Amino acid sequence: MDIDPAWLPSAAFRAVGSRSTLVRGSGPLVDTVRAEVGAACVDFGGRVEHGAGDDFDLLLELTGDTDGTDGEGFTYAREDGRTTVTASGGRGLLYGLFHVVRLGEEAFRGSTARQTHRPAVGLRMLDHWDNVAVHPVMGQVERGYAGGSLFWRDGRARGEPERVRAYGRLLAACGINAVAVNNVNVHATEARLLTDRIGEVASLAEVLRPYGIRTHLSVTFAAPIVLGGLPTADPLDARVRAWWAAATARVYEAIPDFGGYVVKADSEGQPGPFAYGRSHADGANMLAAALAPYGGSVHWRAFVYDHRQDWRDRSTDRARAAYDHFVPLDGEFADNAVLQVKHGPMDFQVREPVSPLIGAMPRTRLAVEVQATQEYTGQQRHVCWLGPMWSEVLRFPIQQDSSVGELARGGLVAVSNVGDDPYWTGHPLAQANLYTFGRLAWDPGADPGAVLDEWTGLTFGPEAGAGPHAGVRSVLDGSWRTYEKYTAPLGVGFMVQPGHHYGPSVDGYEYSPWGTYHFADRDGVGVDRSVASGTGFAGQYGKAWAEVYESPDTCPDELLLFFHHVPYDHVLKSGKTVIQHIYDTHFEGVAEVEAAREVWASLAGAVDPGRHARVAELFEEQVRSAREWRDQINSYFFRKSGVPDERGRVLY
Repeated sequence: MDIDPAWLPSAAFRAVGSRSTLVRGSGPLVDTVRAEVGAACVDFGGRVEHGAGDDFDLLLELTGDTDGTDGEGFTYAREDGRTTVTASGGRGLLYGLFHVVRLGEEAFRGSTARQTHRPAVGLRMLDHWDNVAVHPVMGQVERGYAGGSLFWRDGRARGEPERVRAYGRLLAACGINAVAVNNVNVHATEARLLTDRIGEVASLAEVLRPYGIRTHLSVTFAAPIVLGGLPTADPLDARVRAWWAAATARVYEAIPDFGGYVVKADSEGQPGPFAYGRSHADGANMLAAALAPYGGSVHWRAFVYDHRQDWRDRSTDRARAAYDHFVPLDGEFADNAVLQVKHGPMDFQVREPVSPLIGAMPRTRLAVEVQATQEYTGQQRHVCWLGPMWSEVLRFPIQQDSSVGELARGGLVAVSNVGDDPYWTGHPLAQANLYTFGRLAWDPGADPGAVLDEWTGLTFGPEAGAGPHAGVRSVLDGSWRTYEKYTAPLGVGFMVQPGHHYGPSVDGYEYSPWGTYHFADRDGVGVDRSVASGTGFAGQYGKAWAEVYESPDTCPDELLLFFHHVPYDHVLKSGKTVIQHIYDTHFEGVAEVEAAREVWASLAGAVDPGRHARVAELFEEQVRSAREWRDQINSYFFRKSGVPDERGRVLY
């Protein structure tokens, strides 16, 4: 099949393409705007004006001296029967055009006073976990659920610029402005992208540049040894610093607008500064110094923890690790060093508290990282729209006067959920996660429901008559909470099959070195992370939240088992016991998936047949898997607790 147009089908441009438009300004990004409008006019009979007259419906005007990418904001107005978009930078004009596309016919009705739109966050990036060479365990894309890589295949660049260009266009249309093109776990082949294979990265950058997207590269901290032949990668060694400076200069010769490096160091076996007795600030600052002359940044991931933990040791807590490692370094990172922090303290679970690190480093630029690829949320075989989760995280008032979104001065980053599948994300409805991330990165305070309506309108066409909008929305809108209901309860997390992380295995990681325990026994379940009697993790938060999380009486129900080990008859704020909550939610979750499957089936005549068939097939797997989760979780806790379901349903 052809590549799915996702949220940019031809019909989305009807309102623009059926009218006359004047594009003023010059430069590569203005050329992109002019080409988009021109293509729409070919499809729908409108015209692109070239003269100085005033016979046009839409004005798209670059008001700055150059087509620079720095100016991302734009102004929008509808006055005297004419729609105008003005911007001081090329990116702003491009984003302004896509704003008009989202509005559709509404952009050409009535009057709208002058509005200013600009992103709340300067860097809005996708991290691709794509391997150049196929990894023997993780494959072409680590934690990828949508086929192979868009960029690489079997050890080399794919050389398919039109597909990459179409991808860049989709990203620009939802506000994403940066892409890291390779896996943060940098293996031997991928390491060479920094040096003798930088030309392949430059080719990708050239294709993405017309849509305002800067290219970033994941690099190995050991590059001076692996690539440079040095005996050390010590960040304070003059030879190492010189090597990085020279290598970075060559990168910018090939890619003048290169964004910078992404680094995973001293984490899950990746090399880092600890080997030399140096701090993470030492390592990050070395790379920051190499990038600074060119305006680049290093994104240093804070995912550092002991992955060889003794499961018998209840004092060691993986959740504490990022805070313990990095808070003592606050204020020591260079201005162009960005500490990239996962939104929760563990690993992208369906429910986690916000990482306390985000509110504890006021003198450090932080980027907040979420996971669009559905590693722990159904692997793009289950419908699980993550907009509500991300919105809760970004709006969370981790400090008295600041939300997470406001503290993400270094950017918002998502692990990509895209591959070479014709539908981009494997599951067609998983496209909503990619779109939603871009729109929430632009405005962390946006209503996720409104964003979902945008995506639905663009993807399935303007709502009219008996269209599919209501059905699609009902399938997606509650899907995250549905997934939470039939998987791990009350914030406890994991309970997945080891390795590939798909499907239930309640004790799969319980006696492992990964630090992902739930400590269920005959008396209760949950991890005691209180200060009074547990690991002390709750005390890493500021006073207000520390007090909330410290006691099971004040801890929110949805996070109870993350913070506390409680008996099965502990009564939740809902009035239910923990054990009855587990039974009820798992039965409810399956029923909700079965109902969603029926809603989707009812849309057969209103949705593209190929898209409908793909989703219908995946719903069969989701129903099967949800039932398996229900039966394994409920049976496990019935056997542990000995407490029957008060409603008499079947437990095995």
